[in-house]
Amino acid sequence: MTERELFNSYNKDVYRTCYYMLRNEQDAEDLCHDVFVTVFRQDWRSVEHIRAWILRITMNHCLNLLKKNQSKQKKQNQVQLFHEQTTGTVKTVDTIVMERAVAEEWGELLKQLPDKLMAVITLRYIGELTIKEIAEILKIPVGTVKSRNNKALKILRKKLEHNHNIWLKGENQYGTH
Repeated sequence: MTERELFNSYNKDVYRTCYYMLRNEQDAEDLCHDVFVTVFRQDWRSVEHIRAWILRITMNHCLNLLKKNQSKQKKQNQVQLFHEQTTGTVKTVDTIVMERAVAEEWGELLKQLPDKLMAVITLRYIGELTIKEIAEILKIPVGTVKSRNNKALKILRKKLEHNHNIWLKGENQYGTH
């Protein structure tokens, strides 16, 4: 495998992980570049589980940048939709608006999680990695991955229920429900 083939194979995974961790398009692009510079400086051809290895490097870069940014500024306020699934059908304006609203809501919810929990959720549900792969990437025990995943899901569930209750109260207040 050449460097170009390696880049083409894993660029989307690296960028997606960076984007969901950092919530900033430019930072994600910059960090994606830095990840591959790091990868190409290593003996990557001898790595057995290349995807997990690259995503470990990616997550380390992301966590380092988050720590650095936390001391300088608050996290970004807006979340942009990163990836619209391409389908053979044309989407209506209503569908696009709803998808963006849902993506923004999830982005806002994820942004409220502590970095350690956000890392696990991002790798699990955005990166579609197994619990074992996440443990290898973050260099933590499988049990810790499971507990962080469960804790993050509980927090997200509570926030969703809270938001839903507020929405229902708003509807009842205006007599629309």
